[in-house]
Amino acid sequence: MEIVIRLFFMPNSKTTEKQNEVRQPVVAVVGHVDHGKSTLLDYIRKTNVAEKEAGGITQRIGAYEVLHKTADGKERQISFIDTPGHEAFGSSRSCASGVADVAILVVAADEGAKPQTIESIKILQKCKTPFVVAFTKTDKPNADVEHAKASLAEHELYVEGYGGSIPSASVSAKTGNGVSELLDLVLLLADMNDAPRDSGRLAEGVVIEAERSSAKGICATLVIKNGVLRKGNAILADNALSTLRTVEDFAGKPLAEAGCGRIARAYGWSALPHSGAPFRAYVNKKEAEKALEENAARAVVPSSKTEKVPERVGVHTVIPLIIKADNAGSIEAIRHEIEKLKTEKTEIKIVCAGLGNIGEGDVKIADSVAGALVVGFNVGTDAGAKKSSKATGGADIHLFDIIYRLSDFLAELVKERTPKEKREEITGQARIVKLFSEEKNTQVVGGKVLEGMLALGDEFIIVRRSERIGTGRVKELQRFKEKAREAAAGTEFGALTTSTFPLAVSDTIEVVKIVEV
Repeated sequence: MEIVIRLFFMPNSKTTEKQNEVRQPVVAVVGHVDHGKSTLLDYIRKTNVAEKEAGGITQRIGAYEVLHKTADGKERQISFIDTPGHEAFGSSRSCASGVADVAILVVAADEGAKPQTIESIKILQKCKTPFVVAFTKTDKPNADVEHAKASLAEHELYVEGYGGSIPSASVSAKTGNGVSELLDLVLLLADMNDAPRDSGRLAEGVVIEAERSSAKGICATLVIKNGVLRKGNAILADNALSTLRTVEDFAGKPLAEAGCGRIARAYGWSALPHSGAPFRAYVNKKEAEKALEENAARAVVPSSKTEKVPERVGVHTVIPLIIKADNAGSIEAIRHEIEKLKTEKTEIKIVCAGLGNIGEGDVKIADSVAGALVVGFNVGTDAGAKKSSKATGGADIHLFDIIYRLSDFLAELVKERTPKEKREEITGQARIVKLFSEEKNTQVVGGKVLEGMLALGDEFIIVRRSERIGTGRVKELQRFKEKAREAAAGTEFGALTTSTFPLAVSDTIEVVKIVEV
């Protein structure tokens, strides 16, 4: 008789729950500058961040969490990442799109697709991030959602109902119309694409922004992609280490722990982690330092942050620049703008870049490099820097709080410092048809203007048989036996000239101006 024994192993219910729990989705909001991203988030958060931004445009990554009540009455937490729309912040949009579970592509219904809309689409497609299109500003009189859909179709992006499968919603951040439905759509898309998560492990995620705080040192904003971050853990991002004495949420409220999809802030880093850098948590500092040593053994030694800058290489002009900014994303944006301004003749070279106010050390660096400038973005100038600048005759310091004004300044700087080339420009040609008299280097001649203009006092070049043989000057000018100041193309003239070589009949005289280009 055959006996069949079936063994059933009951799974660990605690582990299964942790691995299969529905996590808080991370949603990136991307799109063109001034298409309503921050205004939409302001409505969702019931805040007014957009108006507080310099120039009314977002210039740094913002991370927030909201509680949304769905159509079926459930309450769900959502983490939002607001990205700058200006072209300069392309790396910030890439970082946010790469870390997000779902994205909202904001398109203004009164404008349709614009350059950063198309760039955002390409980034989302490259990152394979599922997204929903939100047509904003539908309350405006000139809003045309169908036109906006058509503008996307021109770039081969087709929304549902317009020949495609990309979900979309029409919203107004001013009235709130359609916003709740948009969030329901975002959650549905997130749940459909959510991968299994394990909240029983140590946290892993991405640094989305880093800045320097005068009170707490370097602060990094983190998005937790998997696991749990707890007080007492140590974190590694790049080769920067932080021991978590406290964990804060996006608003600065202390947390005992932060799980999947949460936004967390970590302080006390040994160095500045880069935006977009992956991070990993360890049980304690000892374990993190061990991992850091292993990383260091494999790493290539980086170059110095302060580079020697030549003032000029041949005809190539280098403009030395010291940058101080409020966060790492801003520095990346400035680097992007500088790269666009590079020409064959001139380039801006970053001597050093750092976070925080412009200090005395920055002024000393500027003083040590000929022609160097100090540029600050969303920062101030310390008293020591002002005093040092005044004592040394004034380091060239410029402060900005709007990225396009900084870009305009740098473009004008490149224009001013680009070496000018001198070039001859022929403004008039005349043919000598008669010689009236000659005495030493002075002649009285008659001629006809072929092109341009011949004027009293003009200096000219003598051309004979296509060769330049001398130079001269118009001392007196007559037309119809009367003194004249100029003779136009097609007219005849008489002139008293002085020249280094005697003029002859059939010679051509060319009036030449030296211009800078």
